[in-house]
Amino acid sequence: IADFDRAELSNLNRQILHWDEDVGKLKVESVREKLTRINPSIEIEVSSRKIDESSLDSLVGEADGIVDCMDNFPTRYLLNAAAIRRRIPFFHAAIYGFEARVITFVPGETSCFRCLFHEGPPPSGAFPVVGAAPGVAASIQAMEVVKYFTGYGKPLKDRLLIFDGELATFREFQLRRDPDCPDCGSLYPPER
Repeated sequence: IADFDRAELSNLNRQILHWDEDVGKLKVESVREKLTRINPSIEIEVSSRKIDESSLDSLVGEADGIVDCMDNFPTRYLLNAAAIRRRIPFFHAAIYGFEARVITFVPGETSCFRCLFHEGPPPSGAFPVVGAAPGVAASIQAMEVVKYFTGYGKPLKDRLLIFDGELATFREFQLRRDPDCPDCGSLYPPER
């Protein structure tokens, strides 16, 4: 688990592993504490280093996949590129207001995050979040990780699932990879 940030009061409505007494603590320490309370036999590696070009490879290490819980596009692009280099799956989830989005990218098999979002939106500061939306996104994302590694079920490969909390509906969009994608285009033979 990698996060350089500290828990803030504004996190508590959507980040359920941080509680009032955790405000000011490193998020990775707060998360490790709660998860080991739930299951004392698990081993959790944490890093409070910022995810950037210089730390990326050592943070990803020998991981079998990357679970994206980020709140910014620049870091997501870095994680996407790392997943492609390592040829490991990239499990993406995002939220905005009442909306949750989830998709699974598998290098060499599917499109990638950059195929979906050629450019991220300009930085806009804080974005609105209804506390239940991250719960929906995280539950589906966790299910994606389990399905992928167990081989059970049908992962959301090249299928973007969008939950609209305002309307209480799910929609699914089929994606296609971009043959000219600067991140994953070289993994595939040229299209004829």
